[in-house]
Amino acid sequence: MSLTHFDADGHAHMVDVSGKPVTARVAVAEGAITMSAETLALITEGRAKKGDVLGVARLAGIMGAKKTADLIPLCHPLPITKVAIELTADDSLPGIRVTGTVKTGGQTGVEMEALTAVTTALLTIYDMVKAAEKGMVIETVRLVLKDGGKSGRYEVSR
Repeated sequence: MSLTHFDADGHAHMVDVSGKPVTARVAVAEGAITMSAETLALITEGRAKKGDVLGVARLAGIMGAKKTADLIPLCHPLPITKVAIELTADDSLPGIRVTGTVKTGGQTGVEMEALTAVTTALLTIYDMVKAAEKGMVIETVRLVLKDGGKSGRYEVSR
């Protein structure tokens, strides 16, 4: 297997996608943040001192997707056509599950944008309630679906 972000001499480089066709592409990532039941209640009951935790995390995830090329050195800036962030309180963790879906019509995929969206949303949740609990754990951030482009469809079997 060759790694596309390294040239023949082993130097990092941005992949040339100019010859690739423009196609519809989508990526979905997920992750979670675990916390105490008390901290989860602060969020779900709207009692966090910094305000609407889930609303701010949703916006942060959208912004994170749009800024991915500024954060990840070899990512291409892409014309993102959709970012959707789903945040679900889960008492069984306890914590919040985050799913990010990103779409584009472009020459390269949006996997990194979906992963960045989820991670940014999770970090925002942490930031907004860290005064209540510093031991929260961000975990299981992963790509669960990508479709479009030369490599076709990838989906995690559940």
